[in-house]
Amino acid sequence: MEFKKPTLDFKKRRLEDAQTIWDLRTIAKRRTPAAAFDYTDGAADDEISMKRARQAFRDIEFHPSILNDVSEVDTSCEIFGGPAALPFGIAPTGFTRLMQTEGELAGAAAAAKHKIPFCLSTLGTTSVEDVSAANPLGRNFFQLYVMRDRSISYGLVERAAKCNFDTLLFTVDTPVAGARLRDKRNGFSIPPQLTIGTVLNAIPRPWWWWDFLTTPTLEFASLTSTGGTVGELIENAMDPTIQFEDLKTIREMWPGKLVVKGVQNVPDSAKLAELGVDGIILSNHGGRQLDRAPVPFQLLPEVVKELGPDFEVAMDTGIMHGADIVAAIAKGAKFTFIGRAYLYGLMAGGEAGVNRCIEILAEQVRRTMKLLQVSSLDELTPEHVTQLNTLDINKVRGVPADKLQDLF
Repeated sequence: MEFKKPTLDFKKRRLEDAQTIWDLRTIAKRRTPAAAFDYTDGAADDEISMKRARQAFRDIEFHPSILNDVSEVDTSCEIFGGPAALPFGIAPTGFTRLMQTEGELAGAAAAAKHKIPFCLSTLGTTSVEDVSAANPLGRNFFQLYVMRDRSISYGLVERAAKCNFDTLLFTVDTPVAGARLRDKRNGFSIPPQLTIGTVLNAIPRPWWWWDFLTTPTLEFASLTSTGGTVGELIENAMDPTIQFEDLKTIREMWPGKLVVKGVQNVPDSAKLAELGVDGIILSNHGGRQLDRAPVPFQLLPEVVKELGPDFEVAMDTGIMHGADIVAAIAKGAKFTFIGRAYLYGLMAGGEAGVNRCIEILAEQVRRTMKLLQVSSLDELTPEHVTQLNTLDINKVRGVPADKLQDLF
């Protein structure tokens, strides 16, 4: 028996102790003021979409094979014209430096280390150019909001192309902002404003407070040259007039792969495929836009059946475990994206926390594949997964309306 050597590196110790994404979430909540944490952790209205998405993954039943050699497994894949060492990438997130001041630079550096794609949001807090510098040899994607002032969006497209971003995620699920009730209850605003409540909540977290006050001003870094306040830029980013003609314009401008993010039904998926986009991402924006929206994982088999196995369909929303990723690939997804899971890691420990998040998910992916006894992602099929159904009519009957969300 040997005693474990103590370490004075508290960050390293707390991250090593984290064995799941939920563990990282617990650390993140402890280290981050409530308003900033809830901005990440929360969703729209009653948060039913988010809860359903997570429940859909909990309800999968795996069907393993037997007597296959899985001493080595290959987790690599091709997505949107390039390689990825793992079947997931980092999703675009807005206002990322609010959660932890290393922000997108931590995400991009971790993505480079693990050879997975990193996606920068239009409303990111690190510029296109700085992300490119942090991940010069890796795969960078850019998520585009088509803004009311179209010239701003066109300028961002040109800058991303100049910085060798290889894929553009054209986002279509944000004509207006969703109702983020946690933010309203916390008195949280963008840009952040100090109140007695936020100051008191930050006092037990001096590390966050110090970083916030001593690092560069929080701003939408790729939009600083466009003018306007943060609030005006957010309002400008949500445009209810966006149409298919805008997609055509961006397609003509963008030299790389064009992927549409936020698709939520089969007919739209088919129409986009007919229009020649390079792929789609089934997403309900992490439950942050329309509550009670379709669950991407449940929609996935229908879309794949309609578009065929060769069309590139990715998905996000609800992923908290590597087994979720494996199940999505088995059901026909070519790739997945993580949002909150990445941000929990960021809040738990900056770049080191993002690395730990990726390590946890990668280990879970590999272990799940080995237990299913498949040695590559290509061997995963729908027969490996059954989608059970927690929310059936017998369970709902007689449950008061205000208690329904507890079923999720």
